[in-house]
Amino acid sequence: MSRYTGPKFKLSRRLGISLSGNGKDLKRPFPPGQHGANQRRKMSNYGMQLQEKQKLRHMYGLGEKQFRTLFSKAQKIQGIAGENFMFLLESRLDNLAYRIGFANSRAGARQLVSHGHITVNGKKVDIASYSVKPGDVIGLRERSRSLSSVKEAIENRSHLPAYVEYNENAVEGKYIRLPERSELSQEIDEKQIVEFYNR
Repeated sequence: MSRYTGPKFKLSRRLGISLSGNGKDLKRPFPPGQHGANQRRKMSNYGMQLQEKQKLRHMYGLGEKQFRTLFSKAQKIQGIAGENFMFLLESRLDNLAYRIGFANSRAGARQLVSHGHITVNGKKVDIASYSVKPGDVIGLRERSRSLSSVKEAIENRSHLPAYVEYNENAVEGKYIRLPERSELSQEIDEKQIVEFYNR
């Protein structure tokens, strides 16, 4: 299944979560459509598990196959599978470029990476799914620092997670450590996703 390219606000309203992270897409707190405000459906266990999976998948902008492959990788790591999965998602290069503030959205960060604007430890990396390790330094190529979209994103950055530090003079961020579960989205119930894939 290819990446979703439809209306993002409609998708956010259907899933009941702000996929952009800024809350603007949930101005109307009910599903889209003519009868959205009057929908009162009781959801099955499968439906709830599927919805949690779709929330997380669309939040990070992954295709179904890529999402499933990453989950399989998380299951092989020692510890809690659901939390490991979220840590792997958070360690993706496009996500960390977004967290550092090089772009206003994960989609924008993915574009920066794929167009060759991002470096890891001084070397150009153009693979959005590249897994960044704690201690790695994520920066911008010299010619990319003057991009108006990047300057605007850095100026408008509202929050920098505790597991990332930013060096303003060098225009680069460092992935200090793996995040803790409490530092990630509380709107996601990863146990439901584990149950979905293990059913």
